[in-house]
Amino acid sequence: MKPRPFSLQISGAAIADLRDRLARTRFPDEPPLEPWATGTSLSYLKDLIGYWRTGFDWRAQEAKLNRFRQYTVAIRGIELHFIHEPGRAAKPMPLLLMHGWPGSVWEFHKLIPLLTERFTVVAPSLPGFTLSFRPGQPRFGTVEMAEAFAELMSVLGYGKFGAQGGDWGASIATRLGYAHPGRLAGIHLNLLSIRRDPNITAASPEEAAYLEQLRHFTKDEMGYQWIQGTRPQTLAYGLADSPAGLAAWIAEKFRSWSDCGGVIENAISRDDLLTNISLYWFSGAIGSSFWPYYARMHQGWPIPEGKTIDVPMGYADFPKEILRPPRSLAEKTYTRIERWTSMKEGGHFAALEQPEVLAEDIKAFWLRD
Repeated sequence: MKPRPFSLQISGAAIADLRDRLARTRFPDEPPLEPWATGTSLSYLKDLIGYWRTGFDWRAQEAKLNRFRQYTVAIRGIELHFIHEPGRAAKPMPLLLMHGWPGSVWEFHKLIPLLTERFTVVAPSLPGFTLSFRPGQPRFGTVEMAEAFAELMSVLGYGKFGAQGGDWGASIATRLGYAHPGRLAGIHLNLLSIRRDPNITAASPEEAAYLEQLRHFTKDEMGYQWIQGTRPQTLAYGLADSPAGLAAWIAEKFRSWSDCGGVIENAISRDDLLTNISLYWFSGAIGSSFWPYYARMHQGWPIPEGKTIDVPMGYADFPKEILRPPRSLAEKTYTRIERWTSMKEGGHFAALEQPEVLAEDIKAFWLRD
């Protein structure tokens, strides 16, 4: 299982095919309601598609990604892609950096250089996501992803390491803390992976506010989870065939989940948004990226009922995160919360929105001693 160097080179034919498909987009009409009320705004998507087709420079973004040391390695029946950037300190701690959905390792292109002063960074593409996808490969939920990443760190010679993540990356870090506590130097999260039960009794105003947030999310924001968790293949046909459909599906989440005030580009540049979407398009991985939702709905929560995470934990609480459980609820799952930072701004895509702030909190957590 020797890692092999990797450099991303999308063919000119694939780029030309994308532009041709974008030029032939057949747009639907839009209900006579406020834009974004029922999904991605028609006028916004038309503008985004026009820029993707005629203004977006994929080669420039591809070159930025290729500045990182990238590799692939055969693990558990797949070709796992990862970035492996050595730290500049005398004895840098290995740090496993994990993204979520609908993200990719591109989320970390600003964050990694801020971390390598102190850490050796290993940032894999999640199995089944973008550069860790090949048609027909096994599907992984977060439990299997945690085992694959533990194996990856062993292949790289790291017996003990830290783990950081948001979204599915937070779930994987949490699972690693449960399944491999002896190998974890701690976990740092920017989303809390705790059970979501809107029917519990609130014991404080903070818990009551969270439960109201959770009820709203369950009612108005969970449609994507139900379709991706129950009929992912049906959705995959449309998004794998239509780049405009793919862009609409992903862009809506970037608007809803970022601290952007209703305009994605206030928080995340259009080039960053389209680079992330392009990675899904060129890899054909959107359908397989749904699998963690299917696994969650059909296999249950990755931490058994009544079990806790007992490794040191740090949490960066960004104000526009999709769900923000209070510390009183988090402590029922994470028994060693050693840092809890309330951020002034930022949302779900913290590594893109607030890379400097996130990097400082990560460093402060592991350098607290």
